[in-house]
Amino acid sequence: MHAPFGHRRWAIADGYIPGQGLDRGPALISHEALCFLNTGEVAAEVVLTVYFKDREPAGPYRVRVEPRRTLHLRMNDLSEPEPIPRDTDYACLVEASEPIVVQHTRLDSRAPEVALLSTMAYHP
Repeated sequence: MHAPFGHRRWAIADGYIPGQGLDRGPALISHEALCFLNTGEVAAEVVLTVYFKDREPAGPYRVRVEPRRTLHLRMNDLSEPEPIPRDTDYACLVEASEPIVVQHTRLDSRAPEVALLSTMAYHP
C-alpha cells in the first residue's frame, strides 16, 4: 500500500464551454471535462465551486471518486444546483476530502478542425 498521490485543493482559472459545435454525436459536442484520479484506498468526496466575472458563484456541485479509480466529469452535464452557462467565462475551485489529481480538458468543435486543450489544474 502506498500514500495517495495528489492534493486536496485545485483551481482551474480558464473555464469556457462553447455554445455551439459540430453535430456529429456526443463525442464531438463542445465540452469541458474535469478528470479526477484517486490513487488512494479511500473514496474522495469532491466539491466544485464555480466562479464568474459578473455574478455570484455557483455550487456546490458534488461528485465522488472511488478509491483507485478515475472519473471524467463533463462540466456540461452538471445540473444541480444549476447548469453552468455556455459561452460564459468561468473558473472552478475543486476541494476533495482525499488527495486526488485533477486535469482540465476542453473540446471546441465550433469549426470542422476540432480543437482540444488539456492542462493540469493548479494546486497551492
